[in-house]
Amino acid sequence: MTIALPMLVLLLCLLAGVPIAVALAGSGMFGIWLITGDLAKVMNIVGLVPFSTVADYSLTTIPMFILMAYFSASSGLARDLYNAAAAWLSHIKGGLAIATVFACGIFGAMSGASTAAASVMSRIAMPEMRRHGYSDELGAGSIGVGSTLDILIPPSIAMVIYGVATQTSIGKLLVAGVVPGALVAVLLAIMIYVWVRISPHHAPAAFHTPREERIASLKRVWPSLLLIFLVLLMLYSGVATPTEIGALGALLAAVIGAVFGRLTLPEGIEALKQTIRTSAMIFLILIGATIFGYYMTLSRIPQEVVALVGAMDLNRWVVIVGIVVAYFIISMFMDEIPLLLLTLQLTFPLITALGFDPIWFGVLSMMMVAMGLVFPPVGLLAFVVSATANVDLMKVYKGCSILMLALVATTVLLMIFPDIALWLPRTMR
Repeated sequence: MTIALPMLVLLLCLLAGVPIAVALAGSGMFGIWLITGDLAKVMNIVGLVPFSTVADYSLTTIPMFILMAYFSASSGLARDLYNAAAAWLSHIKGGLAIATVFACGIFGAMSGASTAAASVMSRIAMPEMRRHGYSDELGAGSIGVGSTLDILIPPSIAMVIYGVATQTSIGKLLVAGVVPGALVAVLLAIMIYVWVRISPHHAPAAFHTPREERIASLKRVWPSLLLIFLVLLMLYSGVATPTEIGALGALLAAVIGAVFGRLTLPEGIEALKQTIRTSAMIFLILIGATIFGYYMTLSRIPQEVVALVGAMDLNRWVVIVGIVVAYFIISMFMDEIPLLLLTLQLTFPLITALGFDPIWFGVLSMMMVAMGLVFPPVGLLAFVVSATANVDLMKVYKGCSILMLALVATTVLLMIFPDIALWLPRTMR
């Protein structure tokens, strides 16, 4: 009962719409009090946790990546990326939908936030696809599933959170997402092409964009593509820490926007304000999760779970499949950051005890989160696309469910061939 009551309080708080940070902190404090019976100890923990949690140099990576994302969004990068991709892929049937996927992936390499990508791309890509006769199912599906690439492709804020929570190398985690992210993008493009071949009414006939327009479209995106290349190169080579890379990326994103005349002083100030708000929200969730983690430690729940699984003598792949299914189900109802902070306290000790690679599990966790974000009955990104693009939710679910097969295929390949995620980090210095 002592263990169950705080969990029940947490569940009720989440269902009642209590802010996640408050729900985690409150249920954690309640659990610590139940176990220790000492209110003074609870208050001591609450007094120490805020500073000890956020006074971590590795956490400075988060606001730097977020600032880079807001500067990129304010600079109109997403529209330029979509226009360039559409110009080069318009001659392929379903080319605008494929362009949306690639634009989401590249924009994700400068934002790291899937909900932001879904919102921005819904405003940019959906009107264009409708104008050219694409179905709402295909358009919304390509935006929704394409936006999940942000979770995998660096700089992924969710990967940073995973690294901080598990004390795993953030640089290697970010690099580990590159190949799986590229694989998902390619499989999505193939899925879209097959879909429009089987059901031609979802996409109109292809059209050719003049060569001059295609070349002109590259002139506005090459600085951003160069920035992405530099970020990935610095991550891979290890010449700078992720925090330093994020700071340099934010600076260069601001410079690119200013040089092209699209990032004004008011927009820059607003980007700073949004960065502070978003970073504060993430740090509050981290503080709440740390307080809840104290309760988990005192209750010895992770150790008991590891012991129980060991006593059952299950094949470790049966256990990992169970974890994957659980992540997938929970991620349908919760955003990626609170989901990771809530579950990793239980799952990470288990997977390390079973001998799985922490970096590989990090990428696998991102895949599960990505699927849950677009899959019914909830799917947070599906709601974002539906509301922003004014598309019926059932049509969004239909499009996302079909294209989500690319995520499923990548997950299966990751489990069969772990080196898809591990090869690149192993070659790092």
